[in-house]
Amino acid sequence: TMDNIYRPHLMTVDQIIDEAPGIKTFRLAFQDAGVREAFTYQPDQFCLLSAFGYGEAPFSLASSPTRQGFLECSIKEVGKVTSALHELRPGDSIGLRGPYGRGFPIDQMKGKHLIFVGGGIGMAPLRSLLWNCIDERPDFGKITLIYGARSTTDLVYKRDLATWTAMSDV
Repeated sequence: TMDNIYRPHLMTVDQIIDEAPGIKTFRLAFQDAGVREAFTYQPDQFCLLSAFGYGEAPFSLASSPTRQGFLECSIKEVGKVTSALHELRPGDSIGLRGPYGRGFPIDQMKGKHLIFVGGGIGMAPLRSLLWNCIDERPDFGKITLIYGARSTTDLVYKRDLATWTAMSDV
């Protein structure tokens, strides 16, 4: 319930996408329909994800608030909690607390040309903002993305990159 900020919301792992070596995107669904309806966030906010029995850690929300019904977090395996999360399978449960942080100032960006610059897994919060801006496309000027990684293998969101590349207005 929403009355205890220390109690995580139960989430079901709906889908796991292998993005790059050691990086997976988890599509999560709220187990409580009431929480799902009430949950709102801004691009660049983050949540704490709980791997039960291992701990919790902060992760950017990589999905856009303009796309309802699910949340996505991209997780690089670097330690105990992220390794436990990487062991999860669709149907498994995890905990989520948040959102936390201020988010990007989207209202101040309206009517302006936007340049997104990201690298590697640092693209996660920018992905949330970019999809938000694309979903509200008439509110923004030209959108440009500059994105790189150590190698093409390390690029995350390859399907999104293909979609964005094919768009005439991005």
